[in-house]
Amino acid sequence: MLSSAEIMQLIGSLIWLLAGVGIFIVGMNFMSEALEKSAGEGMKKMLGRISNNRFSGVGIGAGVTAIIQSSSATSVMVIGLVNAGVMTLMQATPIIMGANIGTTITGALVALKNDYFNMLMYLLAFAGVMMGFFKKEKIKIAGLLCSGLGLIFVGLNIMSSKQAFGNTLVKSMFQNVFSVIDFPLLLILVGVIFTALIQSSSAATGVVITMVGTGVLSLDAALFIVLGANIGTCVTALLASVGANANSKRVALIHFTFNVIGTVIFTAIVWIFKQPIINLLVSFFPGSDAMSLQMRVSFFHVIFNVTTTCVLLPFVSQLVKYSCKVIKDKKSDEVVHSLKYVDDRLLTMPPVALMQVKKEIDYMFSLVEENISLSFDTSENNNLKNSDKIIANEAIIDFTNGALTKFLIKLSPTVEQSDELVIGSYFHVLNDLERVGDHAENFYEIAAEMSAKNIAFSENGAKDIKKMCDKVMQMLVISKDAFDNLNREELSMLTLLEEEIDQMKKQLTASHFARLAEGNCSMDVSPYYSSTVVGLERVADHLVNIGYSIVNPIGSQKQ
Repeated sequence: MLSSAEIMQLIGSLIWLLAGVGIFIVGMNFMSEALEKSAGEGMKKMLGRISNNRFSGVGIGAGVTAIIQSSSATSVMVIGLVNAGVMTLMQATPIIMGANIGTTITGALVALKNDYFNMLMYLLAFAGVMMGFFKKEKIKIAGLLCSGLGLIFVGLNIMSSKQAFGNTLVKSMFQNVFSVIDFPLLLILVGVIFTALIQSSSAATGVVITMVGTGVLSLDAALFIVLGANIGTCVTALLASVGANANSKRVALIHFTFNVIGTVIFTAIVWIFKQPIINLLVSFFPGSDAMSLQMRVSFFHVIFNVTTTCVLLPFVSQLVKYSCKVIKDKKSDEVVHSLKYVDDRLLTMPPVALMQVKKEIDYMFSLVEENISLSFDTSENNNLKNSDKIIANEAIIDFTNGALTKFLIKLSPTVEQSDELVIGSYFHVLNDLERVGDHAENFYEIAAEMSAKNIAFSENGAKDIKKMCDKVMQMLVISKDAFDNLNREELSMLTLLEEEIDQMKKQLTASHFARLAEGNCSMDVSPYYSSTVVGLERVADHLVNIGYSIVNPIGSQKQ
């Protein structure tokens, strides 16, 4: 029986241990956040290279995870991209596999710690905190990275100190616990539960490596816990897929299946050949010092993930087919709108989210362009067959405007200061595009109503409207190119065309009243003619706003 003093000592040590784990996880989150912000452009380039090549997919997955130090974050990001329709299952699967390789870097980093390295990390943590007081954003991000990296080792050293794992009572308690559950399947279960609770296989592996280094945990037990941690990390992806579409759920299932298969294979190998494997690891890293003990676990973690990826990479198509059989598409006649390229799961990756917002606005722009073209066709050729397409497009335009605005509001607090102006311009572009879409629908309704009443513009009136429509279409092409490609070269032409349309509005209105006075035009068409001319002039104003949003994001906007 433990005395009251020993019980208090044990409780104190456990508190130290929990504090160490907490600081370690905070440090990882700081470092991950800093790396995400600093590597935004690199992330965009990596994701821009997404293809059906399996090897490049593995490389992208490993690279992104190495950058952000979290396979869970990579998995959630991939689920978001699949849910948004940007990535196919065949493209997502190798990336998920690569993410498992990228996450091994944290374990290797943890295993390298020694007294001199620790002192350097303490200084780095302090320097990082001091850098946070600077006003320059890049210095703040660098400070966050330094403090995060330093805090990881502060947490690790608290865990391995005499007050935590280094305490004789704590060490004895854990050794007794693991002697009771010294069975491979139970140890795997411990790894699964522990990783699921803290939702980070990197953190779980780091704790296990530290326990081995302090002698709390034997190497053979650690190997099975690490295997379990790779299953536990799937919990984050499974939770992220809740409420997503069928393909996103399939990504989470593939991630889970991949890690389970790898764990089953390695469990069988380690269970049967446990001693030869331990001897091999010892031969690679001889010695009884903490670093040698820790490197054995880290090396095994690398071998497990690389081997599992190599074994299962040829079976990507089979994994995809399996996931499609297990999770079937829901059949529904109801039209449910959703964003094409954006998903709330991308909020954890602001640079990627901003890139996807741009794609979503490009898509919205294409729908607006199509509706303008269809409405002009209806007006010119009395083609009423465009009705269903215009209504369907307008419904998507309205939904996209509302949903994307809400997404940008959520995204705004997470982006760098330099991207705040970009988000401001996107708010204006969304508003202007939605208004242009409304005008397109109005043009169609005007043409449809005139057709129903069997009235039409005079020959000269129709020609004037056609000229104005052509200039608006010319402006739309320039405005779209300016926004799509950040092309500033033709913005002066855009302004010139808008001024010409302003003049045309006055001229067309004057010509129309002259025709009315001469009896060459029916009074019945007068409201429709005026509405069309005014609508076209307002569309021109909105197109100028969109074009110039890339130059002056928060500038004044025409109504």
